[in-house]
Amino acid sequence: MKVHVYPLGLIETNCYIIEGENELLVIDPGDNGKFVNDLINKFNKKLSAILLTHAHFDHIGGIDEVVKNNQVNVYVHKEEKSWLTDTVKNGSKKFEMYQLPQVVQHTVPTIIDEGKHQIGEFEFEVLHTPGHSPGSITFVFDDFAIVGDTLFKGGIGRTDLYKGDSALLIKSIEEKLLELDPSTTVFPGHGPDTTIEEEGMSNPYLNGFN
Repeated sequence: MKVHVYPLGLIETNCYIIEGENELLVIDPGDNGKFVNDLINKFNKKLSAILLTHAHFDHIGGIDEVVKNNQVNVYVHKEEKSWLTDTVKNGSKKFEMYQLPQVVQHTVPTIIDEGKHQIGEFEFEVLHTPGHSPGSITFVFDDFAIVGDTLFKGGIGRTDLYKGDSALLIKSIEEKLLELDPSTTVFPGHGPDTTIEEEGMSNPYLNGFN
């Protein structure tokens, strides 16, 4: 299994393509759906699903176009099922003053719950890691985790958007992410990858391993 990262849009949100033997997963197609579709075509493998770590505007902007070309389900936590069409909840309304476009996607998402899942050839675990947003989730594969905007290299997610909660964010990181194997590679929503061990030991926002 290979992880490919493509920063998209004005905020350079990391879109991930997980490449299996015969299939692909796309995680957080934040912008430029045509570009994502072109990438998918180059792999010459079936797209099995789109997964969302959360439904903020910079993580969802390419959904409709990718779905149109590939006819796949989009999976999101139940707390954010309505966010694709709600610019207040998905955060794009907040940045209207900066002349950023309002982001609305019309695909009706499918709910994915915490626990173990299999989609196509991919097996993974979903952890509910709220705080940055109420429906933030982490996708844990064999030796890596896609964490969205919950945890960054040397940082944590912002909590000033709709229903953000800083105390809950720290709790999610310390009680769920830091409980993963220390060698787990962490792929965040923005910026470079890191590891659970590195963040547990040196992230200035955290209290270290439990």
